[in-house]
Amino acid sequence: MPGSRRIPPATGRDVARLAEVHPSTVSRALNPKSRKGLRPDVVARVLAAAEELSYRPNRIARALRVERSQSIGIIIPDISNPVYAPIVRGVEDTVRAHRLSVLIASSDNDQTREEELLGSMADQRIDGLLLATASRTYPMLHEVNALGIPVVFVNRCPDNPTVPFVTGDDERGIALAVDHLRSLGHTKLAHLAGTETVSTGYHRRLAFMRRVQESGLAGDPNAIVSADMFPDPVGIELGVTLCKELLGRGVAFTGIVAANDLMAVGCYDVFKQVGLSIPADVSIIGYNDVPLVDRLEPPLTTIRSPHYEIGQRAASALLDLIAGGESRPETIALAPELIARGSTAPPKE
Repeated sequence: MPGSRRIPPATGRDVARLAEVHPSTVSRALNPKSRKGLRPDVVARVLAAAEELSYRPNRIARALRVERSQSIGIIIPDISNPVYAPIVRGVEDTVRAHRLSVLIASSDNDQTREEELLGSMADQRIDGLLLATASRTYPMLHEVNALGIPVVFVNRCPDNPTVPFVTGDDERGIALAVDHLRSLGHTKLAHLAGTETVSTGYHRRLAFMRRVQESGLAGDPNAIVSADMFPDPVGIELGVTLCKELLGRGVAFTGIVAANDLMAVGCYDVFKQVGLSIPADVSIIGYNDVPLVDRLEPPLTTIRSPHYEIGQRAASALLDLIAGGESRPETIALAPELIARGSTAPPKE
């Protein structure tokens, strides 16, 4: 009729609302290959809602992986974190030769947002997924496994990964940092630790404690300040907060191993405020070798993690899975290297 409004077709979110499920559950319930991980009553509710709304999935979803989408997805925790740029570049350079495109998304360390991103990527029928967002107790691990999509963890992983995991060798990296300070004559070391909820922070903290003990140094538990004590600050501000806490404890130290470069940069600000000189009074080592830390005054000594190569290896592992390879909980840890610069020197006599 003239003047009548065209009713838009139902979407997956409309079906999810009617069935009272998460949008990502809709795509899983409508796919016979992935619905086995859902309760039968949930599948029935979704099918009934889809029929009531005359819901028709998009072309790619209808294909149900009969046709490949020629794309992979990568979800990172924070797109502004300079650690992830070389990882993504390594992924893109590796899959380009296979004529695959890369869908990049940032979860902003928000679980609800990550669930939405997983559902969206599943709807687009990606051929594989790289996850850099996993916490040690990853609550969405079952959800990820049930998608029926090849998955590889990169940089971070759960405590018990069920798929391949590609990362830097944090044990070796922290050992390089401790050994460097020890070789300069430092015997009292402190550590600014990342959050223990993710594998990088947890393993670097354990590696620091282990290497200090193996080196015969006097390890003081009060010389380790964890990010978990201060949940709000991030990046450089977190380094400022941790460094102030360390100074407030009155612990004796001449060298600091920071869990990442941004924390180390925060120490620069604090020591300038209190009149301590780097490296004359305190030596500092960061971790990752992100851009511009070599432009600090003094330039930051750090552990260079091979992020570009991590991206390459993760993409290669995912391509193997897409080609039909067996998915195993294998850990690939790439060797870091010490980059000695001006922020470390022998301690005062």
